[in-house]
Amino acid sequence: MSNLLETFEKKQIEKLTGKKRIPTFRPGDTLKVTIRITEGDKSRLQAFEGMCIARKNKSVNSNFTVRKLSHGEGVERVFPLFSPIIEKIEVVRKGDVRRAKLYYLRDRTGKSARIADRDRGDEADQYAIIDEANTNENQQTEAEAPAPAEAPAEAEAPVEAEAPAPAEASAPVEAEALAEVAEEDKKNTDESSKS
Repeated sequence: MSNLLETFEKKQIEKLTGKKRIPTFRPGDTLKVTIRITEGDKSRLQAFEGMCIARKNKSVNSNFTVRKLSHGEGVERVFPLFSPIIEKIEVVRKGDVRRAKLYYLRDRTGKSARIADRDRGDEADQYAIIDEANTNENQQTEAEAPAPAEAPAEAEAPVEAEAPAPAEASAPVEAEALAEVAEEDKKNTDESSKS
């Protein structure tokens, strides 16, 4: 059940990030998030530049919080990572912090609210990393799946002539079950894309 959910979420992430680049960033980094704002028939782009103070990685529901000072008042905004209104995310500066949540910055102003710079070098985009991980997992599962299926059949054949018959009978049943699950997944994705 969870495996089906994970594959569905991965497909949705690929669909949502197909046309845009999501860089690798962490809390403490200064980000420039460009948002598409639609007012009636018109739409425009607006930038929100501030420090990333929190990040929640939860598959499709991932989000990040950006904080900035506007006329001496702290303003925070939570952005869904895979939202269609986000046009692009740019990393302006990389910060050196040792915490995952920087909520303590809410109480600080001036020099005490500064974060030191850290050069992490050129990092690959987060979406590119996800793609590589998916291809590696797919290659591993394809490489592992045929080998175990062939090895037991060859090992059982010389020992007994009757033993392979039940194994051969169960293999088509498993293949049919997998085919049915794949068809159901395809129907579900087709129905969700139509609505």
